[in-house]
Amino acid sequence: MALKEKGICAEFLSSTISTEAKNKIHDDLDSGKPSTRLLYVTPELIATAGFMPKLKKIYARGLLSLIAIDEAHCISSWGHDFRPSYRQLSLLRSHLPDVPILALTATAAPKVQKDVVQSLHLQNPLILKSSFNRPNIYYEVRYKDLLDDAYADLSNTLKSKGDVCAIVYCLERSMCDELSAHLSQNGISCAAYHAGLNKKMRTSVLDEWISSKIQVVVATVAFGYGIDRKDVRIVCHFNIPKSMEGFYQESGRAGRDQLPCTSLLYYGVDDRKRMEFILRNSGSKKSQSSTSQEESSKKSMADFTQMVEYCEGSGCRRKRILESFGEKVTASLCEKTCDACRHPNLVARNLEDLTTAIALRQKGGSSRIFITSSSDAINGEQLSEFWNRGDEAIGSDDDISDSDDGNEVVNNLTKSKLHSRVGVNEKLAMLERAEENFYRNEKAKKQSKVDKNAISDAMRESSRQRLQNALKQAQQRLDNLKIELETSASFLEDECYKKYSKTGKSFYYSQVASTVRWLATTSSVDMLNRLGTMKESTSMDAVPEAEGRTPPHAIDHSGKEGTSNELSGNAQSEILPCGDRGMPVESSSVNTKLPQIPSFYEFVNSRKTKGDQLDDTKKNSSRVEKKMRVQ
Repeated sequence: MALKEKGICAEFLSSTISTEAKNKIHDDLDSGKPSTRLLYVTPELIATAGFMPKLKKIYARGLLSLIAIDEAHCISSWGHDFRPSYRQLSLLRSHLPDVPILALTATAAPKVQKDVVQSLHLQNPLILKSSFNRPNIYYEVRYKDLLDDAYADLSNTLKSKGDVCAIVYCLERSMCDELSAHLSQNGISCAAYHAGLNKKMRTSVLDEWISSKIQVVVATVAFGYGIDRKDVRIVCHFNIPKSMEGFYQESGRAGRDQLPCTSLLYYGVDDRKRMEFILRNSGSKKSQSSTSQEESSKKSMADFTQMVEYCEGSGCRRKRILESFGEKVTASLCEKTCDACRHPNLVARNLEDLTTAIALRQKGGSSRIFITSSSDAINGEQLSEFWNRGDEAIGSDDDISDSDDGNEVVNNLTKSKLHSRVGVNEKLAMLERAEENFYRNEKAKKQSKVDKNAISDAMRESSRQRLQNALKQAQQRLDNLKIELETSASFLEDECYKKYSKTGKSFYYSQVASTVRWLATTSSVDMLNRLGTMKESTSMDAVPEAEGRTPPHAIDHSGKEGTSNELSGNAQSEILPCGDRGMPVESSSVNTKLPQIPSFYEFVNSRKTKGDQLDDTKKNSSRVEKKMRVQ
């Protein structure tokens, strides 16, 4: 699609296009002068018996100029995304001997490069390599075990970056949904993306993210293949990736415009243990021999060990990344563009605290159940999602079940930031504070449950900021339309609040999001009409002062000034015009305060009370009648 926009005739063949479209492409290829210059296909299609003869016909007519293989690391079993169908591309050399072959990848270590050359039967190939260094990316690792709340930390980080484009990667679909909901509740425009969603929903999320209607996508690792959005400012891994190659590829989706950006990885000991369990069992398939299973498991664990060293090591992060791809560099290359080089003392202290927290957990006997023993959950194919925009990810199930042992006190204590060199008394004091914090948090949780659906001031402020950003974008889109951003944002947010304040925050959030979408597409006339009601309502409130009138409660109906007491017996109503709308407003000539409208609950209770009083009256009267009869 991108090539077609540039005037280049390109086509693609996949299961997502109609039979009519496929036949049209095949007819063009069979014609004397095909108009198609570039044809995109999958390795699986090339291996079919029906497609290879077509390629051979084109080759025999001298029309096949080049075969380009993208993501070539998938050919190698040593690549982080090995796909067996890529191996069958070796048939290209035997069927099409004179056609140049170009293999491209951004994540091939030396061993993978050698394997690609051998698998494709490339003879004396020209190998072009550039550095793996991405100097505009700042690399940082944060430790979940030392944070009070990793969700809140990520939310605050994204807010501090402003209204920028971001991707957050998670290991599990359920984590994507949960984290996306948390970020949305904190006023961040985001959506979840994974293979568990239907095709329509995934396409909608992708389109909204590409068009900047949503700021953040929380996704499984498949998201991003083939997507070249250049202005991604932050890529966050909320769980540790399984290999350095995968981490490099995913974090490299940030800053493709060469401007400064951030790679942020949240490392947790539980995440590490869970991934180790997955990788040890991912090769246990009946179709594999025991030797093949063992080799696959060893390779996976070796790759994962590199990632653990990246997280738990105190040296330069950039240097570790480059060395994993065979580049020998010094730490000076980094120029303080990673947290280990910019804040070495802080990173060293955090690593000491992490070691202490782990030791305390082990001593306290705390343990976790990381994954169920179901063979479905540890199927290697199910743990990775390959995504194509038009294809359904059938059979992909990366849900991993885990549960805590319920010992929340111990878990809370292990999150405290302990230092290995503090004395016994200081440690005891820290433990006491941690225990106090635990019970304080429990009390706060109970209190929050009472009114968990209420709309807080913080929520309203974040919504106002979100609407102000949307108004700013709309203003730019509409040729710098003259509107007061802050006042207009407050007005629109107040509309949403008045409409759904009693219903709860879910409907309130939905109304705010709907208003943001409306601002992205509305015309200048519609916007001014809607915001115009704000000015009219303001002018209505200011009518007595603006026209120099004395407040109605100070004037009697005969025009003489007096007090409200003097006029209490002469209350009358007069109809005053309301601006240009001609809507009547009833204004009492005295300071009469109408009773407050009761809620349904109050109304029912009042009826019940009156009924009880009536029953008591009837009972008393019946008793009196009986008494009189006796007398």
